[in-house]
Amino acid sequence: RLKPFNRLQVILQHLKMSKHTDSTAEVLLEKRGGAGIITLNRPKALNALNLSMIQQIYPQIKTWEQDPETFLIIIKGTGGKAFCAGGDIRAITDAGKVEDRLAQDFFREEYTLNNAIGTCKKPYVALIDGITMGGGVGLSVHGHFRVATEKTLFAMPETAIGLFPDVGGGYFLPRLSGKIGYYLALTGFRLKGRDVLKAGIATHFVESEKLPALENDLIALKSPSAENIADLLNSYHVKSKVDQEKEFVLDEHMEKINSLFSANSMEEIVKKLKQDGSPFAIKQLETINKMSPTSLKITLRQLREGASMSLQDVLTMEYRLSQACMRGHDFYEGVRAVLIDKDHSPRWKPAALEEVSDEFVDNCFKPLGNNDLKL
Repeated sequence: RLKPFNRLQVILQHLKMSKHTDSTAEVLLEKRGGAGIITLNRPKALNALNLSMIQQIYPQIKTWEQDPETFLIIIKGTGGKAFCAGGDIRAITDAGKVEDRLAQDFFREEYTLNNAIGTCKKPYVALIDGITMGGGVGLSVHGHFRVATEKTLFAMPETAIGLFPDVGGGYFLPRLSGKIGYYLALTGFRLKGRDVLKAGIATHFVESEKLPALENDLIALKSPSAENIADLLNSYHVKSKVDQEKEFVLDEHMEKINSLFSANSMEEIVKKLKQDGSPFAIKQLETINKMSPTSLKITLRQLREGASMSLQDVLTMEYRLSQACMRGHDFYEGVRAVLIDKDHSPRWKPAALEEVSDEFVDNCFKPLGNNDLKL
């Protein structure tokens, strides 16, 4: 048998080893050269973000922010399919049904992390290779640099599950050019590859296979400034030729998107789409008709208000909305229809836009007193 001291040494050695080489950890945090690297490591779950990952990432970002030897932060996902497909919705649903604290804690801590990324003093580089939706957008879009690849698939599909495009969606979506953000938020439309850059969500485009080289070059930079990092990213961006000639997928529809989605209410948007009657408008109507009427109304107001708010105020507002959704019906029904039973025929309550009163929507935006998110 080992002597107590030796046994402790073995345990410590094992802990030390497992910390660095444990491929089962849900998130890997390491320092290489001047870079802090966050690797989302749940490939089977498409790197979906859960509470324990958030609780590991947040303090690490805060530590690196203060560390004079850390010059930038890189975040990426494993498995080749996804950067991060979203938040761990199943866990939140289960918790919300039994009024477990997780339904409060998850959103509170996730939005606090989104804010930490948005206010991070060190350049923050998100390599959004593969599926990047919902919570994955929150981990990337508020940072300084977002590098898309030909494999990037971006969407904010929350209105289909009785939620709203959160994680600061009320901040970045209305700031995209024209009414693209409103269109993406209400319809859940998916952008792919270079279109993620053209829409203004990514800052750079680099071929997926070049990412390891880019990462090594970022790590090798000696005491870089934000400008040095931008120059390096630009040099990769300029060389990438994939889909360079293709025009933006929404180009031909931009005029319609800008006029149809500039209405003041969901009812008016629907009316405009009906009046327009073009194949594009009819397709959008079909999509919108599948979404939660409550979510659509909340989302439109969230974006209209968020357009002139700070990120902090938007996240505070979104936390109120998240808790309203946890108290409601549609979120649980949407998750059932899309993720659990997968019958894709949710029974929304109320079932029509006209039945969602202004008073109900107002209530979703009301402050929560001591339970408000404090940033």
